[in-house]
This record gives sequence, C-alpha cells and structure tokens, in this order.
Amino acid sequence: MKIAEKVKIKTRNKEYKAIKLTFRFDWDLIEKVKTLENRKYHPDGKYWTCILNSQNLEKIKKWGFELDENLQNWENQKKKVVQDINIPGLNGELFPFQKEGVNFIELREGRALIADSMGLGKTVQSLAWLQLHPEKRPVLIVCPASMKWEWYRQAKKWLSNSKKCLVISGSMYIPDKHDIYIINYDILSKHLERLKSLNIQVLIVDEAHYIKNNRAQRTKAVKKLAKGILHIIGLTGTPILSRPFEIYNIARLIEPYCLPSFWDFVQRYCDAKHNGFGWDFSGASNTEELHRRLSNTIMIRRTKEEVLKDLPDKLRSVIPIEIENRQEYDYATRNFWAWLREKGKEVKSGEILVKIEKLKQLSVEGKLNQAIAWIKNYIETGEKLVIFCVHKKVIDRLMKEFGNIAVKIDGLVNPTERQKIVDRFQKNKKIKLFIGNIKAAGVGITLTASRTVAFLELGWTPGEHDQAEDRVHRIGQKESVNVYYLVGLNTIEEYIVRLIDKKRNILSKVLDGREVEKESLLGELIEKIKEEEKK
Repeated sequence: MKIAEKVKIKTRNKEYKAIKLTFRFDWDLIEKVKTLENRKYHPDGKYWTCILNSQNLEKIKKWGFELDENLQNWENQKKKVVQDINIPGLNGELFPFQKEGVNFIELREGRALIADSMGLGKTVQSLAWLQLHPEKRPVLIVCPASMKWEWYRQAKKWLSNSKKCLVISGSMYIPDKHDIYIINYDILSKHLERLKSLNIQVLIVDEAHYIKNNRAQRTKAVKKLAKGILHIIGLTGTPILSRPFEIYNIARLIEPYCLPSFWDFVQRYCDAKHNGFGWDFSGASNTEELHRRLSNTIMIRRTKEEVLKDLPDKLRSVIPIEIENRQEYDYATRNFWAWLREKGKEVKSGEILVKIEKLKQLSVEGKLNQAIAWIKNYIETGEKLVIFCVHKKVIDRLMKEFGNIAVKIDGLVNPTERQKIVDRFQKNKKIKLFIGNIKAAGVGITLTASRTVAFLELGWTPGEHDQAEDRVHRIGQKESVNVYYLVGLNTIEEYIVRLIDKKRNILSKVLDGREVEKESLLGELIEKIKEEEKK
C-alpha cells in the first residue's frame, strides 16, 4: 500500500503544506522519492515528506501512490482556472487574465509571486485579492517611494472595504486601526518595530527585486517584518530568466522550500563564478528549469503577447508623485490666488497662462528625482521607454542621467539628424530611452521599438498628447500600448491631466482645433482653481 496525504509541517518560523508518503520498504521506490523537492525522512514515524507542489505530485501519481481526499481536492483546484471569480464590492472590472491572477493568489492561500510584464495590472490583482478577504487586515504594502501615492490612489479606487489607508512618510508616528499601510523601502527599517506591533496580516512586496541584496538595510527589514506574517504577495515585472539572482529572496520569503539553499541556487541558476575578487552571481543558467520550478509552486507570469486579446489599444494611467519642494510650491500657489483675486475680471488669459506655467515648472522640479527613479525602475524590466517633456532643462537633466542609454529629439535637433536618432532607438538594443520634446518629437516619427510612453511634462491639449502617444502606437499595429502620466501630487498638473482626459472624450482631435481646445481648457482650469480657493 502506497499512500500520499496532504499535511502541514511547522518549522520555527513557518508553516508549509507538504505531502506525507507512507509505503512498505522498497529500495527502488526510495531512490525515486529522493528525487522529490525538499524530501525528508522521519525515522520516528517511518514516513517521508516533501513540499506540496505540482511537480512532486505528478511524480508521486506516476509511482502509483493513492492520494487522500485533501490531495485530490488540491489537485482539482490547481487545475481549475476561474475566469469568473466573484469579488463582491470590487470597484471595477478585471480583465480575464487578471481574474486568473487573483484566483492563483487564492489557490496559494495568499502566498504568491505575481511576475507579469509591466503594465498588466499586478497592483490591481493583489488589491482584488484583498477585497476578497476583508477579514485579513491590516495590510502593509512596501514599494519604491515613487509608487507610494499610486498605491494609495489604486487602493481608494478599487477597494470598498478598506477606507482607512495611510501613506507613511519620513519619521511620522504610525497610528493604529488603519486597514492599509503604505511605506517605501528607504524608511522601512526606521519604522520596523512599530510596524511589527500592528499585527500585520498581509504583506505585499512591490518591485520585489529590490530585496535582492542581503546586505542592504531594506532587505534585512523586509525579512524581519515577514517573520510570522501568514500572507505574503510579491510583485515584480523584472525578467526572472535573465537575472535569476534577483528573485531568490522574495521566493524564499513566500515559500521557504520552493528553491534550494542559496549556494545550490546560485551555482545551479546564476552561473556563479569567482572573478578573482569575489563571487559573481549576475549570470543565468538552467533558466527554463527555474521557470518551471517557480511556475509549479509560487509564481504566475504572463507577458503582453500572451494576453493581447484582452487588452485595449491604449492603457492610460496617472502616476501621482510626491514633490520635494512642497513649501516653495504652496507659497507660489498662494501668491497666484492672491494675484487672481486682485486682478478680478480684468485678468487676461495670457497673463494667467504665464503664472500657471510657473506652477507647472515648480511641480516638475519637485517631482523630477522620483520620476527619474520611476524611469530607472522601468528600464530594469529590459524594455524600451519613450519619455515626452516640454522644457529643454528637463530634457538635459534626463540626458545627463541616462545619456549612455538614451537619445533625444528637441527643437534644436537638425531635421537631417532626426531619422538617424530614431533609427538608433529603433535598432540599437543598448539604447533603452527616447527623450522627446512633445512638439518637436510628437509628430512625424515612428518609435514602435517601445510599447510604453510616459509624459513627464504636460502640454495643453488632448491632440498633442494623442499624437505623441501615436509615435508608439501606429495604425494597423496589434500591440497594446501603456501610457503613463507622471504628475506632481496635489499640484496644478493633477487639474490639467483631468481636464485633458475630459476634453479627450468630447473634443475633435483635428489640428485646426488646437487653439480652440487650448483656450477652452485654460478657461475651465481657471474656474476649477477658483472653486478650490473657495473651499
């Protein structure tokens, strides 16, 4: 009799699901069992255990083991893809592949790695699972600083059962009784003890490759925080197969036994080499095996190509970024309002435009460092990116930061050089970033080597933004394009991007209507500002 049972095994820090194997002594079968992942013999009970995953279960079935009811149920659930998973109270509709991702987290009982390509909604999938489990609170989300307010915005948008959401900044005191806490990696270690006292039920680790370095403070802090937390969800769009080393820590946090020991892992999957000064783990080896191993346990990964049928032509997202010059910006805003009151009805639109441009530039100055961090994070995915700006000093700052992997087209570029620059971006694999002035580079060129556009500065009409977006999304193209608007949090840019989106839906996009659109948008913006001042 060969029996396989689903059991739970407790270690000092974790509890994990396993398969218990009971069988009569058989040398040949013992040799086979030794090939299972994380197998262990228990001499006191004369049985073997191994980690519960699809790969181990398939072997056990092939060897003729009889599965108990719990194992059969687990296998049936694993095979089942629930496209119409019901999430009561979710404020929005998920794409089919996103529902599949939520279902995967559910089958993994809240311990999973969502490794979809950037732009496919990893944030939304994790939030949808939180909506499915309102009893699992509080939740802690750890993410890069540039993404804190985007998480806040998405949580407020999608969740109907988590009204109390707190973004943690600097050395602020963290109060009790919030549903969701959001903190950036840089300050996590400062708040570690307080966070541990909150009895966190779910830990979401965004851009999980940030904890690749065991010596880094943020890695140590995340590891300490994760101890005792039952549900851990990792999110990353970084290509695992090209940089396996970056996935080790988060994988082991989610499921301690899904990967071998560190040294076995780096030798097997990272092509570990000693360069005379130290060990180099930046390589990759046996990547297909690693992908299967992760996919059979903790990971679900979809690329844009795989889910293209579900996606619209363009996916637009607004990324709010906290500005670093808040006092200066607020002072300028108060002066603007005072000037507007003093002028009254005599004020001319041209004068207002000059003042608003000053506020826009202050917002850009304040968000630039975090925007650069966002760009760096995107480039780490290995994909190319198109960035549109307005002012030369912003373009120059980006070129200073990314010059070795970037090209630019602004108003000073010779027309004969334009196509050479475009060709470099389109054909040179080392060039990851195209930086363009929204007017000089927003028309007449093709940038289809990228599938993502980001606006670091805003123009004044939907038409000029749409034309800039269409440098990447060309007629007849089947690819879906992601468009990001990186806007200063609580600044004039938020008003402008909302009005542009509103106008996009009701105004013609023909070039002859541009000036009319601009005057219309400026007028609405002034009215909006006046409304805000009265509050």
